[in-house]
Amino acid sequence: MRAELARPDAPDEVVGKATWDGRTVRIEASNPDEEQAIRRIFRSTPVVVDDASLRGPGATGPSVLEPGDLQWFIAAARTRAQKEGLTVRLVATDGDGMGWDPAVAYRSFREAVARRDLRTQTPT
Repeated sequence: MRAELARPDAPDEVVGKATWDGRTVRIEASNPDEEQAIRRIFRSTPVVVDDASLRGPGATGPSVLEPGDLQWFIAAARTRAQKEGLTVRLVATDGDGMGWDPAVAYRSFREAVARRDLRTQTPT
């Protein structure tokens, strides 16, 4: 998964990219100031999100996502980019298309994305 970051007044002009490789975030930026802003967005700290799909049955309120997985990467991009004066666009990285397979319809979209992400990781 890749996050492309831009200024709100020029959304088509990407100033930096952050790529989740399955373990860490790789950052590319057009200048040092942009790089520092992107590093602050993807600093390795928990992210608080108010997403009902992350809560258990009967639970209420926000959830805390710890660093280290794709959900955290997406949440960090969405919640922290605006504070740095940037907009974010999430892009699937190169690899197989996900497609739709009715036989695995029991998986949520989030689970399907996570499985695809695991398949595209390179072994250590």
